[in-house]
Amino acid sequence: MTPMEDDKIKRFDMVKKPVRQKWFLMPIIWGLSFPEVFSHKTKIERVNTEGLKPPYILLCNHNAFIDFKVTTAAIFPRRANYVVAIDGFIGREWLLRNAGCICKRKFTSDLILIRQLKRVLDNGDIAVIYPEARYSLCGTTAVLPDSLGRMVKMFKVPVVSLIMHGHHIDSPFWNLKKRGVKNTEAVFTQLYTKEELESVTPEEINARIREAFVYDEYRWQKEKGIKVTYKDRAKGLHKVLYQCPNCQTEYKMHSSGDTIACSACGKEWTLSEYGELAAKEGSTEFSHIPDWYEWERANVRRLVEAGDYFFESPVRVKSLPNAKKFIDIGEGVLRHDMNGFELHCENAEGEQFEMIKTVPSLYSCHIEYEYLGKFGDCIDLNTLTDTYYIYPTSEEFSVTKIALATEELYNHYMSNLKKTKSKEEQSI
Repeated sequence: MTPMEDDKIKRFDMVKKPVRQKWFLMPIIWGLSFPEVFSHKTKIERVNTEGLKPPYILLCNHNAFIDFKVTTAAIFPRRANYVVAIDGFIGREWLLRNAGCICKRKFTSDLILIRQLKRVLDNGDIAVIYPEARYSLCGTTAVLPDSLGRMVKMFKVPVVSLIMHGHHIDSPFWNLKKRGVKNTEAVFTQLYTKEELESVTPEEINARIREAFVYDEYRWQKEKGIKVTYKDRAKGLHKVLYQCPNCQTEYKMHSSGDTIACSACGKEWTLSEYGELAAKEGSTEFSHIPDWYEWERANVRRLVEAGDYFFESPVRVKSLPNAKKFIDIGEGVLRHDMNGFELHCENAEGEQFEMIKTVPSLYSCHIEYEYLGKFGDCIDLNTLTDTYYIYPTSEEFSVTKIALATEELYNHYMSNLKKTKSKEEQSI
């Protein structure tokens, strides 16, 4: 029996009832949150919130750890429960549970979470959800699940959004070193009252939520004139921008200081203090980081539409069945292609493990850059009872491309499914 199947390994108790934030912890939470909010001179704007009282659902965008602190300030002095990923609980499960956190394994269909959120709302509290389910890779909106509209309509409570600006500029996912950005902003908006929810469809709710979640951190930086003088401001940017727009080569980008460059063709770009890219020689293909990222996405989309997307690599695998520690599973092979993910792994005792994630089962996937500063880049795939951290060991790969491919494969599948259904309806 493999460690993944071993009944002796205690799994995280996802069914345990969520705890209302303990009164004795709330001053500590405020004390940890407000100094950083003040240090960034964060301005919180409130829109359509007259008469708003808990219980309600609060949907927040997600760019950095400070998001949690600004959220705390935005709802002060109310208590809340926060949906948090399993790795956030490592070594501090008691503390996080009593601080109101609810554990979630990312990108899984989790009916238990629905019950947990209902209990929070029945308690008269605020249910805080970060529906993007990961830090934004380049300061723009990540994929939002289609199930969001159905869920919030079912709960029959007000729906509020909190869109924060400046957090990615201060601490981008590809290099978490803080830049000391000041005058960050947040917009706290009631999207629907309880009564308004009754007369709208889940599709209409999704449309409004997606409209509220449109943001672009680099455009915000430029418009606000936010200057970042951090000397290594481009270091790590190649994690996101993995393909050269000059020679089209993948996996040859590198970055340091204020420069990102391609080792295949030698072209270099400088990242300015205002977040704009400029080629040191020749034309600047993309001055706006998100435009470069979306160009990479378009290239992946073409591979998917042609049926040619394929990735395979030897990997190391760790699992996180509970909040105690990571478990070494062993080595194996990860394949990602037009059928989805397929992982084959073998531990030190020669025991075999297989995991398959089909295309329609994942609308996106979670990735990490230099995870915990020691394990390297990884993809994490989840079941309802375990999380697997998969580290490719090939010399050339990009977890960013894998994430983009996961999304484009799902979109391609759903598009074809709709076309098939439409043809069937027309033939009736």
